[in-house]
Amino acid sequence: MTQTKVLISGAGVAGAALAHFLHHDGFDVTVVERTPGLRGSGYAVDFRGDAFDVLAEMGILDEIQGHDTKMRGTTLIDTEGTAVGQLPAEAFAGELEVPKPELTRILHRVTEPDVLYIFDDSITTLTQHPDHITVEFERGAPRDVDLVIGADGLFSKVRRLAFGPHEACLRHLGMSGVGFTTDNILGLAHSGVLQQVGTTAVYAFAAADTARMSVSLSFATDAPTLDRRPRSEQEQAVRTAFTGRKWVVPQLLDAMATADDFYFSSSTQVHLNSWSRGRVALIGDAGYCAAPTAGMGTSQALIGARSLARHLTASNGDHTAAFAAYEAELRPYIEANQQTGREGAAAFGARTE
Repeated sequence: MTQTKVLISGAGVAGAALAHFLHHDGFDVTVVERTPGLRGSGYAVDFRGDAFDVLAEMGILDEIQGHDTKMRGTTLIDTEGTAVGQLPAEAFAGELEVPKPELTRILHRVTEPDVLYIFDDSITTLTQHPDHITVEFERGAPRDVDLVIGADGLFSKVRRLAFGPHEACLRHLGMSGVGFTTDNILGLAHSGVLQQVGTTAVYAFAAADTARMSVSLSFATDAPTLDRRPRSEQEQAVRTAFTGRKWVVPQLLDAMATADDFYFSSSTQVHLNSWSRGRVALIGDAGYCAAPTAGMGTSQALIGARSLARHLTASNGDHTAAFAAYEAELRPYIEANQQTGREGAAAFGARTE
């Protein structure tokens, strides 16, 4: 019997997890990733609810738990840096938190022997036919496959090619921010601090590596237009938002300017009437990002990957039925998480209408 050929765009959590489940069920899987190799950066990620069942089913739960950051909680501070309250670890770290590079490394290691990974390439064209899809790439030769799955994040290339422009499905939640790491000038140890003033917030924490701390500087914005602007403009927007702030904010702004892991993003959700179009489907942030304020991105990626794989396996080759069943099963869960994401953004004074 001929194996169903599936091309997954994106080697992150959603893509690697889906590759694992599909290969296990007899599919011929290829993963294409635009970066030259595995991403070695990123904040810690957390797991909640049914995501633990997915990790256990993959046989990696014990190993993942071995990388627990052991966060103890977050201290709320006022404008002068004085402690005024405490949040439990679960507020930011979920039921389990691990460094994202460790999760990515583990997922790649358990799938790499059986899945073809193509790095440093990206899909440029999708041409759907009655019985297959022709995929063209920036560098590699065209391929004919049975299905294409977009697991390539908020600004998914697959989604843009198959569903239309980003602007049609992205919903800005009224806040943006930068993230970077710097020296642990606050002496944090498996803990964090949060200072919220008006529609701005400073969050810093030290987890696995207590010599360094991760910093997030968030502020209210009207639209995610800064996401695609030069770093210099993004930094200036941050400086403007935090003008006049005391405590260690001036030092953090200086550290931002020299950080080599600087990234800028807006709290944005993806809303689509359908997560599939012909022989193309979406999982994870590409299809239904709930925004960082929901704290569910990693769990959604894992649960969505398992759901899609199960329905493709059960469909006996009927991808249309599989995609419909996957969406029917998952959409209530996603809608609840997206509501949580909107409420989280509103808690920071953002406008989420």
